[in-house]
This record gives sequence, C-alpha cells and structure tokens, in this order.
Amino acid sequence: MRPADRLFRIIQLMRATGRAMTAGEIAERMEVAPRTIYRDMQHLIASGAPIDGERGVGYLLREAFDAPPLTFTFEQLEALAFGVRAVQMLGDGRLAQAAREAMEKIGHGLPPEHAEKLRSAPLRAFRSALQPAPPALLGDIRQAIAGERKLSITYESLAQELSERTIWPLGLSIFGHHWLLTAWCELRQDFRDFRVDRILSLKTERERYESTPDRNFEAYLARL
Repeated sequence: MRPADRLFRIIQLMRATGRAMTAGEIAERMEVAPRTIYRDMQHLIASGAPIDGERGVGYLLREAFDAPPLTFTFEQLEALAFGVRAVQMLGDGRLAQAAREAMEKIGHGLPPEHAEKLRSAPLRAFRSALQPAPPALLGDIRQAIAGERKLSITYESLAQELSERTIWPLGLSIFGHHWLLTAWCELRQDFRDFRVDRILSLKTERERYESTPDRNFEAYLARL
C-alpha cells in the first residue's frame, strides 16, 4: 500500500471508530508495524490533521475534521469499477443505467490520474451463456423494497404448484444463475425466498408494511 493511501485509510478508520485508538490497534487494522503508525501520525499532525494524542497514550481525531470528498485509494477505485461493471451485467436495465451514471459522476470529481484509473481498471464482469438475462420484475421489486410496499404475487413452485401470496419484500440476492427475493410471507407467517423468474404476476399494493427487528432482511440473514 502506498504511504499516501495508508494515511487516508488511517483518517477514515479513526473517523469511523469515533474514539481514541492506540498505535497498536491502528497498526493491526492497517497490517503494518506500530513504528510505521508512529511515523504516519507524526506526518499527519505535522500536516495539520486535527489529531490529539501522543506516542504511548493513543490518538483521537477531533470531530470537526472532515476528509476531502471523493478521495480514494487505487484499490478502492478498482473495487468501484468492478462493482459497476458487475451491476451492468447482472442488474436490471434501470440499475445498470444508474451504475453508469454513478461512475460518470465519480469520474468527474476525481483528479485526472484517478479518473483514468477508474476508467481503465483491469477488472471485468461477464455474463456466461448459462446466465439468464435479469428478470424484468427486478426494477418493480426494488422500488417496492425501497418504499416498503406489500406485493401480491402469483408464484409457481419448482413442483409447478401455483399459489397466491401477499408478501413484504425485504431484499434481493443473486444466487448462482437466479435472483432470489427474500420476503415475509403473510400466508406462512415466516420468511420465504422466491425465485424471481418463477413469479408469474406481481402487483405493488398501496398498503405499506412496517419492518420490525424480527421481520427485516438483517433478521433473515442472522438465521443463515
């Protein structure tokens, strides 16, 4: 990692933690030796970063400090570029367009060297011949999740059984070749996963649902 990138990451770490940190703690997170952190702290303080503390005691970033916007390490730029390209391949049309627009906005706000790194990152995502096109319903489902609106669906199970469900859409995941909708099913009074490509019809209801700590996407993931 370049020294400049490490200095930025130290500032971000201290801001996210919001408390005093010892050089040993920071060194462990940065995967470097504590003596490297001592040198970095001297450099940051000399450069005017509002850090209180000293060697052997700990360091605290004052709350008033705010790092410059759109400052990324080269590895972070590669991660952004790869993420956008994956969304373009795997997401629905509206999400792919949003990803392209976000990439352009980020690029416009970066120094030329960093903008070029974002554009030319040697990481790509491709859809294989076995990967089906994103389901047309993804956009409507995403909107329902964002608005916490109930969905009425007609669903065909793998056993080709049809059922009518009213569900609370909570989250979307891509698993192998298929998109899965995780929802709270009012019929079963429990979480259920629905393959989006097997939803035969979908209607967004005006009625909203109110997620609770035991009926949200995080609660579902905690069961896994």
